[in-house]
Amino acid sequence: MTQTRLEPGDAAPDFTLPDSEGKEISLSSFRGKRVILYFYPAAMTPGCTKQACDFRDSLGSLTAAGFVVLGVSKDTPQKLAKFAERDALTFPLLSDPGLGVHQAYAAYGEKTMYGKTTVGVLRSTFVIDADGKIEKALYNVKATGHVARLRKDLGLS
Repeated sequence: MTQTRLEPGDAAPDFTLPDSEGKEISLSSFRGKRVILYFYPAAMTPGCTKQACDFRDSLGSLTAAGFVVLGVSKDTPQKLAKFAERDALTFPLLSDPGLGVHQAYAAYGEKTMYGKTTVGVLRSTFVIDADGKIEKALYNVKATGHVARLRKDLGLS
């Protein structure tokens, strides 16, 4: 289950996934803009809610700086719709129940939780440049404080 992690300069794997309303969203449709693509384990869990709300709260300044934010999980579009409504999330949440996009980004695999090795979603964030290349690849990020650190790394703080 070892996958090659993406590195800066790699082409970002293109994909098309349904959002919380069932509308198909393709990464390639955002060419010309910088994209923050983040993978999270499960909608409506404490850490994932904190991270999503941090992105929501930073969305204005991220958008003003030319970024699009996309969240990806293995949740169904229906669950994502509930998550978006409950927490007033206004950026696209994408459904990848087959984990194909997770695997293309090496955001699914072995991880250690509480001293035990398991297989699951690796909380990961990618910054993709306007030409569709990986600018930053951040694996195993923490939910709390991640958006603030990302903003700092991007020169937005």
